[in-house]
Amino acid sequence: MKDWEALTVRKLLLLEDDISLVDGLIWSLEKNGFEVEAARTIREAEKRLAMCGDFDLLLFDVTLPDGNGISLCEKLRAAGCRTPVIFLTASDEETSVIRGLDCGGDDYMTKPFKLGELCSRIRALLRRSKGQNGEDGVLRSGELAVNLTEGRVLLRGESLDFTAAEYRLLCLFLTNKGKVLTRNAILDRLWDGAGNFVDDNTLSVYIRRLREKLEENPSAPEYLKTVRGVGYRWEM
Repeated sequence: MKDWEALTVRKLLLLEDDISLVDGLIWSLEKNGFEVEAARTIREAEKRLAMCGDFDLLLFDVTLPDGNGISLCEKLRAAGCRTPVIFLTASDEETSVIRGLDCGGDDYMTKPFKLGELCSRIRALLRRSKGQNGEDGVLRSGELAVNLTEGRVLLRGESLDFTAAEYRLLCLFLTNKGKVLTRNAILDRLWDGAGNFVDDNTLSVYIRRLREKLEENPSAPEYLKTVRGVGYRWEM
């Protein structure tokens, strides 16, 4: 896995009505570095997709109180949504599996399944999905470009000097553009070039240095925004 991939916070939507299964799945997925939102009905899932449709992958139960995940997948595909979908089904009947895949699903898991295998399937699908940020080896945001192969940062074509930790922090923000990253989430994924974890005070120093190098007015940043009481968001 490339270093920048490890910094990416992947957001999943879990559509499942079994409360006991939901709790276990959320715990396991978050432990593996995913951000998870859960819905227990088709209606609730549609609301979450409409309000924050920037999910990287969808986990759909097949049988739900107000419909089924296959019909929802068909509806999303008809609307042009290409987000990867994994079906969670209690049945291994061939007709159910075939219908789910034919309607645009990418994979399926038959209950009960091993949580480790589910996480592996999710990662494999995310790697294969098109349009992944940085798939050509370059992270871009406005006039800023990070060449992941060469480890170079360019702003308006001019090369900038970054320490290893500053570079990792910048990649973290660029692979999660528009998402609010809490300070704890950043600290969990950030370490310096020697493999030492960064503390809260040092993080504040790195944030200030990034702004000094990238912002025209570091005191009133346009791109690396502070979300008071929560963390930071990259808006370039």
